[in-house]
Amino acid sequence: MQFKKNIKVGKNKFNLFLIFLVICLFNFSEIKSENNLEGKKTDIKILDKISSKNELIRLINNEEYIYKDLSIKSIKCTDSEFDDNPEIKAYIQVRDLTKKDRNNVYVFNGWMFSSSPSIEPFDHPVYDIWLINCY
Repeated sequence: MQFKKNIKVGKNKFNLFLIFLVICLFNFSEIKSENNLEGKKTDIKILDKISSKNELIRLINNEEYIYKDLSIKSIKCTDSEFDDNPEIKAYIQVRDLTKKDRNNVYVFNGWMFSSSPSIEPFDHPVYDIWLINCY
């Protein structure tokens, strides 16, 4: 009789240990996935409509980048690499430096999506910008 009680207590401890282990692994994977989603750098492609040349630009988030007549700043970018259909999105601010009287007005200020650039398009007579990557 005494022997059977010890076996049952041992099984209960083992089951509690397994439950604790599963909870810890679930929480760790959730933290890991959240850290991988937000990137520190953003890749964009700029098309010069006049010369028909495009250029890949690597932006460091929260740093201003001057490209010819544009001032481009990527505030935040995220990548949903764990989905079946990955979506890259970035919050980008663009100023036109040729307009000296409206220096603080943005030509574009909002979220860009890699899969659907037409949701909130960048509208400029000379340049076109596409979001390429976030890492």
